[in-house]
Parts: sequence; structure tokens; C-alpha cells
Amino acid sequence: MLPTRPSLRRALRRTRRRVLRPALAAALPLVAASTLARSAGAQGAPGGTARQAPPTPAAPKEFRLPAKRTFSLPNGMRVTLVPFGKVPKATVSLAVRTGNIDEGANEVWLADLTGELLTEGTASRTAEQIAHEMAGMGGDLDVSVGPDQTTVGGSVLAERTPDFVRLVAEVARTPSFPTSELERIKGDLVRQLAIEKSQPRPVAEEKFAETLYGDHPYGRLFPTEQMLQGYTLDQVRGFHRSNFGAARAHLYVAGVFDQQAVERTIREAFGGWERGRAPTVNPPKPKQQHSVTLLDRPDAVQSTLYLGLPVPDPSSRDYTALSVTNSLLGGSFGSRITTNIREQKGYTYSPFSQVSAHYRDAYWVEIADVTTNVTGASLKEIFGEIDRLRDTAPPPPELRGIQNNMVGVFTLQNSTRGGIIGQLQFVGLHGLGDDYLTGYARRVLAVTPQEVQRITRDYLRPDRMTLVVVGDKKQVEPQLVPFTPAVP
Repeated sequence: MLPTRPSLRRALRRTRRRVLRPALAAALPLVAASTLARSAGAQGAPGGTARQAPPTPAAPKEFRLPAKRTFSLPNGMRVTLVPFGKVPKATVSLAVRTGNIDEGANEVWLADLTGELLTEGTASRTAEQIAHEMAGMGGDLDVSVGPDQTTVGGSVLAERTPDFVRLVAEVARTPSFPTSELERIKGDLVRQLAIEKSQPRPVAEEKFAETLYGDHPYGRLFPTEQMLQGYTLDQVRGFHRSNFGAARAHLYVAGVFDQQAVERTIREAFGGWERGRAPTVNPPKPKQQHSVTLLDRPDAVQSTLYLGLPVPDPSSRDYTALSVTNSLLGGSFGSRITTNIREQKGYTYSPFSQVSAHYRDAYWVEIADVTTNVTGASLKEIFGEIDRLRDTAPPPPELRGIQNNMVGVFTLQNSTRGGIIGQLQFVGLHGLGDDYLTGYARRVLAVTPQEVQRITRDYLRPDRMTLVVVGDKKQVEPQLVPFTPAVP
């Protein structure tokens, strides 16, 4: 018996990640640190009791990349096989260098629509047949669309790995794009768009991206409903034909699997894939100019803040020191900004900062939802913490705690099949080489207090920051006067 519709949705899971969201995946060592650092050196929750000091951590260990084999097919597709762990399962992920970067100005979310339709059937199977087969493999089939990369894959029982490789190849190479599903999926996207646009964070994020990147694809976060409704299957097929090809693809397999059988299947399933075009290289020229934008949300009890600017991307020698600086300043639960405006002042519950990376581009951003009447006070404290780090290098014990936390989180993230593949995809996208992973702990621990101060001075310049605030204009506008650039 074929699965019911709810079972299909579990078997054919789809995820969508936009401007900030994919970067969160790339910056996981910084974001996840907030979870592990809940007991590390904070002053106590608002109105609560000071926390007990955590035990002294053991010396961090260098990460060892599992033995892997990488090779290329004659058509240009890359393959990486990583034997890993003892659980009899394998994770397969096909990363294709395409996404929102390949959309035109009137094609926003066309990549996402294409991704949604990929699993609605192939030249030889219906969506129901795909779901039935996935249920037999004991896994899920996921399609994720981001700014620079689209991934197709999931995890299955070890003995079914070759079958899953064939299915991934079929979905990526020969989707049927059935007419019967187009309007339903467009309707789903329209509803999702309406939900996103009703929330303050996506609205702030959209304006932040637009201000930073202008009409570059990274600056076009949301389509209009009219744009979405107007997309045709011809456009979807054209996007797929132009952007999915072997030259843009890298297949990763990690876990327990028969290497010879999997490699043989890969060569059979992907060997006939057309090479296609090389990946799009279109780095943006983001603005580095101080600006303040206030978007009115009448009677809102909170203001949503996005404050940030362009910074070096992962290919830069300063990227590791920048990551450490971010973690100390706002990217971990024990960071200075979080301790200040959450723990000590009680202005907000979950502020955080991150370094978000695209291909050959990155930006730093601090995000917070603060009580309306302390919008200005919150900004004063955020800018104050930035200035304090620009003026004075952090004490070595404070920095060492942040570094140990980052190394520990990094090691934990690389303890799963998906974590290993995620790191390898990040390295592959940014052209970093294996030493980025194997030398991560060493580089993080080598960052000095003086380097953190230099990074803050050189890159986190308040006079170049973009500020977007979504809140109650009548209450917030007067509070923004001290932070608004003077009109010449």
C-alpha cells in the first residue's frame, strides 16, 4: 500500500534557507556556542540568581578529519566518500552550485520553486513511488535551496546506500516537474511569503539585505505575490536546465557503506550527466556606509534590531580571528553584548550576533528584539560594547573561555555524518582546503587579545554600519536620533 499524503510529506521533506539562514549553517560553531555556554561566566538571568561557575574544561583536542577519498568523474562532477562511525546508516548529499544567486530581478524564489518541484516526480517515478521507496530505505529525501547552493539528499540504512544514490541522481537529473503540482506548490509559497512578511524579523532582514546589497541577488530576499503566481513550468524547466549540471555538482557520502558498490553506482548513475555550465561567480559590492532605517510597526511592544556591515569572507586570513571576535562580542551566550543587554539590563531575551557567509562575501550582524521603550538604550549598550573592544583588548582568561567553547562546539558538530558533510560542503564552497578543518582548533586558540582588538578596530566600525529597526515609530523615532547620521 502506498503511503498516505502526510507520510509523503515526512518522506519528502523540503527545507528553504534564505539570506541569513544559510549563513547560520555556515557559522554553526558560533551560534551553537550559545547553547553550551549557558553556564559560562554570565552574571545571572534578569532578576535571577547568579550562576554557579562551571568546572574547568579539559584541554581542547585538535580535530581529526576522517579518512576520505575524493575523485572526479569525466564530466567534471566531484565525489567525496567518508567512511565514518559504526551505526549502519549513511548520509548522501549532492551539493549543486546554484540557488538564488542565479535568479534574475524578476525571478525571486524561482530557485526555491524549482527545489520544491524536484521531488514531485522524475522521468520514471511519481512522487508517491519516490516516497514509497524512501520509506523502504528507512530515511528522508531533503531538498534545500540557499543563496549559493542547492542540496539534495538524506540518510538511509547502510545496505540501501547504492539505491539512494541512484534516486538522488534521478531527482537531480531528470525531474518531471508535473503540471498538476505547480499551482499547489505556488500556493504553499504564497502562504509562506505572507507569514514571513507578517513577522518583524523577516521584514528587518529583508531591508537589511536590500540596504547592504542593493539589486544583487543577495539583496532580493522576498518576491511579490504577483511574481510568485506568475511563474510557469517553462521557467522552472529553464532554470533547471541552465543551472543543474555535473560541473557544478559535488556528491558526498558519509557513514557505513560498501565503498566499491557505492562508487560503482555513482559512476553509473551520474556518469551520463551533462557537464553544463561552470558555477556563477558574481560577488557583490556591499555598501559600507552608516545608515538608519526605521520601519513602522504601530503599537509594537518590541523593536527588532539588525545592525551590521560587510566583513572579510571565509577565504580571508582574518576570518578565524573575526569568528573569535564575534563569539566574544555577541555570538555566544556568555558574550559581552548578551551579558549586557540580556543578563544585566533585561532589555531582551535572545540577542545574538553572527558572521554570515556567501561565496566570496560575508557580513557581521547583531540581531535583537528589545522592549520598545529601551530601543535607544539597547543600541547605546551595543555600540558601547563595540567601542570598549575597540579601545581595550579583552583579558586573556575571558578570551580563553570563548576559544575553548568554540573548539568544543566544533568538535561536537563533527561527531555526526551530517556534521562532517556540512563542514566539507562549507570548505568546498569557499575553496578552503582540508587544513581549514584540521587546523581549526589550532587557529582559534592562537588568536590573541591584541588580534581581537585589531579585528574590531579594522572591521567592526560603527561609522560604516547599517541599522534597521522595525518598531512603533511614534515611540522609537525619537530614540534613534543619537544614532542617525547628520544630514550635510
